[in-house]
Parts: sequence; C-alpha cells; structure tokens
Amino acid sequence: MVTVSPSECEVSPTWAYTLQLPHDPRAARIARVTLRAVLAGHGMCQLQDSAELLASELVTNAYRYATGPATLSLCGLARGRLRLSVWDANPHIPPPFDKRSGPLCKVPVEADGGRGLLLVCHYADAWGGYPLGDDLFGRGGKLLWCEVGVSSAGGSGAVAA
Repeated sequence: MVTVSPSECEVSPTWAYTLQLPHDPRAARIARVTLRAVLAGHGMCQLQDSAELLASELVTNAYRYATGPATLSLCGLARGRLRLSVWDANPHIPPPFDKRSGPLCKVPVEADGGRGLLLVCHYADAWGGYPLGDDLFGRGGKLLWCEVGVSSAGGSGAVAA
C-alpha cells in the first residue's frame, strides 16, 4: 500500500460532510454517532465497523495531542469508498503518519497508549498526514486522513509505512 496525500490523487467526492468538534472527551463518541447516521443515509452500512474505529482513533488523537477544536470530514468516493480526515491545531505529524519513522513498530505491552494510529494504518486502505500552513483564519495545524472501502471493511487492509 502506498500512502499519498489527498492532493496527489484524484478525489471526486460524491458527497461530503464536515463536523466541528469541541475539545471535549466526548468528541469521539459524537463523531461515531454522526458517522453512523451518514453511512446509513448513503447506504454504506457495511463500512460502519471499520469506519467507526478509524474515526474514533483519529478524533481521539486530536483530543489528546491538540488544544482546541478539531474537524472531522467525511467524503464518499467512487466505488463505495469513504475518506475520513481530521484536522487539529497541533502541527506535529505523529508516527507512522510522518513517513519518516520507518516500518511500523510494535508497542510495548506495558505501554498505556501508542496503538491508535497503528490501528488506523492496519484497517485503512490508504492513509497519510500533512501539515497545514496558516489560512485566513490563522488555523495551521495538520490533517490526518485515511480511506476505507467495501473490500477492506473486514479489516484485511495491508500495513505499510
């Protein structure tokens, strides 16, 4: 699997939603509930389990490592694919999304964290991240994204760095 940024691939969303999330520990749950409703509304319930895991991990990462709000974007792509992306104000791109950290490493059993983004890389068909420069509103930060489709919804996505 190759990781690329959304600007490097052709993305023609058939639909798109954006959810603004406050810096709140309940944000991941709100993201999952919204995601469920969107997928049901577009007849994509077969992606629900994988997509909920992916959204939950990305939103939780934003809550834990950034101060301030986050934004979850959902885009329906051709052939039953879904792109999820999460923006937050912290410009640091964490491994393995930074593409400089080498092969994915196992997290020590006794570690309290560090598994969330590895799960995203495992369950997603494609993933990536990139820093954002300041826009008109002074929002820099980063965007982490991933894609999942019907063929990978069972969790058989390949892992690559």
